[in-house]
Amino acid sequence: MLDIVASCKLTADETAVIKKNRLAPKEDAEGQKRIAVVTGIHGDELEGQYICYELIRRINREFTELNGIVDVYPMLNPLGADAISRQIPVYEIDMNRIFPGGDDGTPWERMAKQVVDDIKGADLCIDIHSSDIFLREIPQVRISAEESVKLLPYAKLLNADFVWVGNSPAVRMSSLSASLNALGTPCLVVEMGAGSRITKEYGDRILDGIFSLMSHLGIWSGKVGEVSNPIVSSDGEVTYIHCNKSGVFMPSVNHWIGICEGDHIGDVLNVFTGEIEEEIFSPVSGMVFTLREYPVVSAGSLIARILGGGR
Repeated sequence: MLDIVASCKLTADETAVIKKNRLAPKEDAEGQKRIAVVTGIHGDELEGQYICYELIRRINREFTELNGIVDVYPMLNPLGADAISRQIPVYEIDMNRIFPGGDDGTPWERMAKQVVDDIKGADLCIDIHSSDIFLREIPQVRISAEESVKLLPYAKLLNADFVWVGNSPAVRMSSLSASLNALGTPCLVVEMGAGSRITKEYGDRILDGIFSLMSHLGIWSGKVGEVSNPIVSSDGEVTYIHCNKSGVFMPSVNHWIGICEGDHIGDVLNVFTGEIEEEIFSPVSGMVFTLREYPVVSAGSLIARILGGGR
């Protein structure tokens, strides 16, 4: 059942609308377990679009196996999606920095409050993100250290490669996840892929994890596949690698491979002179879970994140 969660008037006699699709075995929702799946807080994050489509399709195909409520919010920032923008166009607002919203703020802060009011009380919320166009992420779950005891058992069921426990921007104050967790609604953040793209392989893996979580909560009685046991990290185990020169970055490693201290990660090329401006080597041993996707770099650009040997 499609519902309008929030709306606000725009210029030129238009209206911005945030919708959800509620799937439930019966109209009387009292006493039923509920899970919320949210995506599209940033308009260029499209990895979650496929997940929403496939989640709804699979549930409808085996609807008799549904024992609770699944609320799907495919696009919280519809204007951003239309403009291919991470922010809310015109307002230039990062929506994931205005939660939990309020009745006295901008139209989008009022809409943010309506979204939070609609989700709160769920047994679990999964907030799906992708990276921007510059970086590619392997499937991962991000949770804050303060919420790790509560959230880690859920995170391990999501079929991600690893769980990053730390102060990621996606879980900081004013994010949807931080606001919901503060209200007592457990919320996990999934990060995967690259901006403005859909990686079907990643989406299928997280989908299997969502059905695993639904089964764990008693919302789904159908078959679920086995999920991988993720590596659990902390901020102290993540190393950030930046370049020192401008140019075009050419990687020499792939995602989620083991590398040793001193291994060659890639080169920054000077396309005008045909020379290598900078050779980049790993300062630690570990696994590459973030890798530069957009090749043009400036001094200070993030090239990779490595799990292991934090510094």
